[in-house]
Amino acid sequence: MSNRKLPLDGIKVLDLSRVLAGPWSTQILADLGADVIKVERPDTGDDTRGWGPPFLKDADGNDTTEAAYYLSTNRNKRSIALDIASPEGADIVREIAKSCDILVENFKVGGLEKYGLDYESIKAINPRLIYCSITGFGQTGPMAKDPGYDFIIQGMGGLMSITGERDDLPGGGPQKAGVAVTDLITGMYATVGILSALQERHNSGLGQHLDVCLLDSHVALLANQTLNYMTTGDLPKRFGNAHLNVVPYQVFASSDGHLIVAVGNDRQFRAYSEVIGHPELGTDPHYATNSSRLKNRDVLIPLLAEIMKTDTRDNWLAKLNSVGVPCGPINNIAQMFEMPQVKARGLWKTIEHPTGGSAPTVANPINLSETPIQYRMAPPLLGQHTDEILAEFGLEDRVKK
Repeated sequence: MSNRKLPLDGIKVLDLSRVLAGPWSTQILADLGADVIKVERPDTGDDTRGWGPPFLKDADGNDTTEAAYYLSTNRNKRSIALDIASPEGADIVREIAKSCDILVENFKVGGLEKYGLDYESIKAINPRLIYCSITGFGQTGPMAKDPGYDFIIQGMGGLMSITGERDDLPGGGPQKAGVAVTDLITGMYATVGILSALQERHNSGLGQHLDVCLLDSHVALLANQTLNYMTTGDLPKRFGNAHLNVVPYQVFASSDGHLIVAVGNDRQFRAYSEVIGHPELGTDPHYATNSSRLKNRDVLIPLLAEIMKTDTRDNWLAKLNSVGVPCGPINNIAQMFEMPQVKARGLWKTIEHPTGGSAPTVANPINLSETPIQYRMAPPLLGQHTDEILAEFGLEDRVKK
């Protein structure tokens, strides 16, 4: 084990965010070694603490008050319970901010100004602070003060127009993603911005204000689909589990489950045709090239779908893998965690929890050779570190007992 310190060792983060996008960003910073101080409302704390069931079990198998949702995004942090709406609480936050490197908040635009915790107020007492504001629609524009929610932005931002089954097929229509992808990608963009501002501070000695929002991040997330439209004027459409430009590249039902077949070129299609017992399809001029398969997909795909139902999922996977045809199973989450590769990568981890039991957590996917991620602390109980943090900053006398 290297004796080098974690990448963000010595960096202090004041986390005024809650729910998902902000806490996702600060959890990444905490994983990388930053000391993240999570400021929470007394009595209730982060909204997601109550977003259950399911709740974490204690050592005796009973439900705690810690929802699985909250656990997913708050490890390696310390919690301080403060009422920032009170003059006393706001003053304590300002005092802590004087010694911090980064502040992350996701209040509505202008929401912290009345407490003297907005960027200009904090900049005046700590010009080196990197202040990241995460909102639904950004600090400018006609919707700046509107609340933003992942699901709504998946709809208005275009993702649901390209996600889901084709309109002309059963079950067709818009579909959201299975996780809050807009919140998560916003948290990751926020982290990238924070780290870049931290690096820039080495040159200028000064902090800056980061304006990161769900809508901007979501539009960026659409990647090639936005460029498809921007370069042609043609609207991308929903295509379900099939590919718009490659055939066959989709989900097929087998006799006992589902699998993905992702034929990427004509050679692979000939190998696929051999495996399914119909080598003639690989040389048929109607299907021999991807262009011809695209043109004739409405005839080819129903034919392939019937053939794929004649054998089991695992038999098809073994046969296709043996000839180099890209394929994979449709796993549920339990099956995913049972994959030898997932086990080999150590993606399921546990951390000792203050309730007397342990909390599961999913490994951070960043693998550093010399300063690996450390799973130091389970997501904190509400206010677990209040006294510790106040004493650390010499503020223990500021709170009425």
